[in-house]
Amino acid sequence: MVLYNIALSGNCHKVRLMLSFLGIDYKLHDLDLGASEQTSDDYLALNPFGQAPVLNDNGTLVRDSQAILIYLAKKYGAENWWPENHDELAQIVAWLSTAANEVQNGPARLRVHYKFGRQIDFKHATDTSNKVLKIIDSHLSGRHWLVGDTPTIADIALYPYLALMHEGHIDMTPYRHIQTWRTRFEGLSDYLAMPGIFE
Repeated sequence: MVLYNIALSGNCHKVRLMLSFLGIDYKLHDLDLGASEQTSDDYLALNPFGQAPVLNDNGTLVRDSQAILIYLAKKYGAENWWPENHDELAQIVAWLSTAANEVQNGPARLRVHYKFGRQIDFKHATDTSNKVLKIIDSHLSGRHWLVGDTPTIADIALYPYLALMHEGHIDMTPYRHIQTWRTRFEGLSDYLAMPGIFE
């Protein structure tokens, strides 16, 4: 199994977390961004969008972090990561959508602006961040995990960019339920950190 990876990508961190939680051995291939490896013909054959992560599981190619989380949970994970309960399953998919949309276009977008100097629609990213963080914080009030009584891939999908909010110059103080959830998540067995989260 090979994971095509970018070390500072929150989306790649989701997959590294999942692989660690599942105890799966794999080879890490860090993309050479300086050489534009992500736009090379060889890499575009793996993912025509030129994005990371991509997972190669003995010839089965899976692109997109949310899709990889589902694949790993379904193929290798215990039921809690991808439950059979239809109600919980629907909720998990909804949070995966939130991770790919509102979180990506809010907190993650602010992070790439401040950390990497990328130009963004600052007002849209700020407004999106404020809205989605309030919703997530309210949802976590009185509960340990996003869905059900145990961690699922919904928690993994949201964790990296919420843990990296400070790199987007977002004041974390108002979001005490997110902070408590983050501490709980980081206490999980086989938790794997990434650069920036404890800085």
